[in-house]
Amino acid sequence: MSEHLQTIKQRYGIIGNDSKLNRALDRALRVAPTDITVLVSGESGTGKEVIPQIIHNNSYRKHGPYFAVNCGAIPEGTIDSELFGHEKGSFTGAIASRKGYFEMADKGTLFLDEVGELPLTTQVRLLRILENGEFIKVGSSKVQKTDVRIVAATNRDLLKLVEEDKFREDLYYRLNTVEIQLPPLRERKDDIYLLFRKFASDFGHKYHVPPIKLTPEAIQLLISYHWPGNVRQLRNIVEQISVLEEHRLIEAEVLKKYLPGFSRQYPSVVVSESAKFDYSKDREIIYKLIFELKNEIDHLKNEIAHLKPPVLLNSGEENHPMEIIYDHEDERNSATNYQDPPKESLSLHEKEKDLIIRALKKYNGRRKKAADELGISERTLYRKIKQYDINL
Repeated sequence: MSEHLQTIKQRYGIIGNDSKLNRALDRALRVAPTDITVLVSGESGTGKEVIPQIIHNNSYRKHGPYFAVNCGAIPEGTIDSELFGHEKGSFTGAIASRKGYFEMADKGTLFLDEVGELPLTTQVRLLRILENGEFIKVGSSKVQKTDVRIVAATNRDLLKLVEEDKFREDLYYRLNTVEIQLPPLRERKDDIYLLFRKFASDFGHKYHVPPIKLTPEAIQLLISYHWPGNVRQLRNIVEQISVLEEHRLIEAEVLKKYLPGFSRQYPSVVVSESAKFDYSKDREIIYKLIFELKNEIDHLKNEIAHLKPPVLLNSGEENHPMEIIYDHEDERNSATNYQDPPKESLSLHEKEKDLIIRALKKYNGRRKKAADELGISERTLYRKIKQYDINL
């Protein structure tokens, strides 16, 4: 492996020495200095989002803007406005003109994730930009130009979508000038335990607990598992075990409980084989909530342990009530005026809604930042906003 490739891995936190992974990274470095359109393919959870960053930061556009857009997370009715912009009054709610990502990314790089989710009408607009750099804002008749390098990614079989008339064949060949394929985790056997150790160390530091370790039998189980959710699934399972297991040495029988297909004891972790595992969704928030509740309980226990008990004195007379002596005036007042504290709801749904609202407020409504803070995808965040009817 070249020294440059090792530097790239360290810079972007890439773990592993698999030959297919190295070939994908080397391919990204080779196309970076050009303006060739790149299509990154691979199963969900393989880490496709790091490839466009490597390409952008090793190109002459590295000082220009870089935007990552999840095409599957934007509703079909607003995708054209998000990508190409709109004019004031072009539709209900368009109270002002707005630049789209293609205009904002001029002289830079635009990463279109989940490009297979684009509606056919949007695909026509995208094809025009790829052909001559021209686009028209929604509600406008003026043709504008942009100089954008496009890197697209998909976990779907685009050729199959072409056969089903769900994806334009001419757009497919425009996007697929150079294809970079990322291997699934099950094909990177030697990297699985390396990734486990890295994640265990990260979550040990994050949650202030000793990092979990595996027995030899558990290591063999870890390596032999098929990992349908790839690196993302491995990362989330390591986080679950780090939070939920009291013992830091994990045996094979314990590990099985967290691997779908081995156990049915944990319905929150295990889903049917027909369901396509997406570990970036609800379970991430739920485990964060569990850990937050645990911290709150520990804090309350600590507060109770430091409370001063009142001193009880008996006057010596029979049937005379005990006299309560307080050290401070404010303690007597607080005892006299004591009221039961309001009961805090421990509903996971309410906690989840509260976390989402706090994240959105923290980043002034920017969903991408809020989703990153919560550890979920923009698509999941959008669904949760609709579910809880959150309006900020």
